[in-house]
Amino acid sequence: MDSIQPSVQHSGLIQWVEEAARMCQPADIHWCDGSKAEYDRLMAGMVESGAATELSQQPNSYLFRSDASDVARVEDRTYISHPDRDDAGPTNNWMDPEGLKKRMRELYEGCMAGRTMYVIPFSMGPIDSPIARIGIEITDSPYVVCNMHIMTRVGTVVMDRLGTDGEFIPCLHSVGAPLAPGQEDVTWPCAPMEEKYISHFPRENLIWSHGSGYGGNALLGKKCLALRIASNMARREGWMAEHMLILRLISPEGRRYHIAAAFPSACGKTNLAMLQPTISGWSCECIGDDIAWMQIGPNGRLRAINPESGFFGVAPGTSYDSNPMAMDMLHGNCIYTNCALTDDGDVWWEGKTDQPPAHAVDWKGGDWTPSNGTPAAHPNARFTAPASQCPVISPDWEDPEGVPIDIFVFGGRRSHVAPLVVQALNWDHGVFLGATAASETTAANIGSVGNLRYDPFAMLPFCGYNMGDYFSHWLNMGDRLGGKAPLIFRVNWFRLGLDGQWLWPGFGENSRVLKWMCERFDDQSGAVESPVGYLPRVQDLDLDGLELPTGDMEELLRIDIPAWTQEVEDVRRHLIRFGDRLPARLAAQLAAHEERLKAAGK
Repeated sequence: MDSIQPSVQHSGLIQWVEEAARMCQPADIHWCDGSKAEYDRLMAGMVESGAATELSQQPNSYLFRSDASDVARVEDRTYISHPDRDDAGPTNNWMDPEGLKKRMRELYEGCMAGRTMYVIPFSMGPIDSPIARIGIEITDSPYVVCNMHIMTRVGTVVMDRLGTDGEFIPCLHSVGAPLAPGQEDVTWPCAPMEEKYISHFPRENLIWSHGSGYGGNALLGKKCLALRIASNMARREGWMAEHMLILRLISPEGRRYHIAAAFPSACGKTNLAMLQPTISGWSCECIGDDIAWMQIGPNGRLRAINPESGFFGVAPGTSYDSNPMAMDMLHGNCIYTNCALTDDGDVWWEGKTDQPPAHAVDWKGGDWTPSNGTPAAHPNARFTAPASQCPVISPDWEDPEGVPIDIFVFGGRRSHVAPLVVQALNWDHGVFLGATAASETTAANIGSVGNLRYDPFAMLPFCGYNMGDYFSHWLNMGDRLGGKAPLIFRVNWFRLGLDGQWLWPGFGENSRVLKWMCERFDDQSGAVESPVGYLPRVQDLDLDGLELPTGDMEELLRIDIPAWTQEVEDVRRHLIRFGDRLPARLAAQLAAHEERLKAAGK
């Protein structure tokens, strides 16, 4: 078995691949070149094996069905392995690095027997961007290779950039299902839950994943590198790696505003990233839907890139009503996972159309009709699509210098209490808003759906170190940015009325809220100060053409002082988990928040 291509001259990379091969013992090794021919060959092989179904209604598009035990991120099997447990903090699972490596080496021993080891050179960010970073993922999953083709820049061009001694982030992945001689493979190989480990070693910028073939557990450039490892790198090096979409909003006069927004998964991030404004004359361009890497540029402004090159979006709920741009993007060259297959060879998911198909094959491979009473698509079913296919992708989405960020937005899914929008009183208060953001859980996470959990900066599953130190990093970045720091807002599109119906129509109408933010950035719109921040008055929002029931706007902007006061103790319990790692400035913000509520309640 010849493990190294003659053209590879990077001694550190050669050594690492050879070590992985000795441990994992694959039958063959393939170095990925990122070509279309490579992609097509791998897909053809998976169609032949039954792992993939080619769609007749979309060119070059394929459907996969995962094992029922492997459908989402497995946060309880995800580890942040600093030598000092306190550096991982209370929100991360921790194991001692040496003990964790010992356990994983045992699992890796011979784990790729009978399979091909793929070596994937990939770039997070445009190849020539000073913010970009290079990773090398080793995997035994052709499904992972094809997804990485879409989600990152892969292949020869990355190796050329890496050169003979460039830095790279090593990412080792295996589905953990070796094949004995003559053993028949399954369509979705993976290991039992107790053998699933998604492990990060931040001191070494190292990622080891075993047992899962799904999403961010296996596409190691995504959450593992782009957030958990990159957040550590960013803190050490003075930049930011955030779970944020990036969009450009353009006024009728051509004024361009750049917004970075953090929402937990399945809370409307992709919809907002591809916003179609309902306000006359305003337009939106998408730069990214999930991750933002940001550094301070020469002029002191914070500049951001989208380090990904594709969208790994939640399919259920995506429709021409909710996100027409995403639907127009999904016309071909896509990978679908855990969607339903219609009789005419297309994919379907709940919410895609008003009427479900009369018959389909569900995500488990069984016959499905609407009378089944079960979902046809898994609630966390996904599409993987090239960003270049998005009809509103910005012409500057691959600008190596990034775009200047004017506004930060934090949000989540709150049925009550949280108003439609609030602006932070200052940077420290904005960090407090981000640190205390809470959302009701969704199917993107394993666990109970609908429970409220604090999800600081939408980074709870993704911050690769103690979040108390992460809050400090945000405060420090604000100090460095000074008067050029972005404004900070928090939004809630999901407030319910007494009748249990949404008070705010959402989707394109969210542009009305973003317009107010932009006007606040330019000091061109009013607000009133409340105990929780600056609120727009109804007349401060552009509501032309929007018809809402009487009193709904007032309710959307109402601050229920008793309800907010009741939450103070929950917020306190959330923050005191970080002990002496909680910045004093954030503790002061909590005290000030409580005092404002007390004063308002008198």
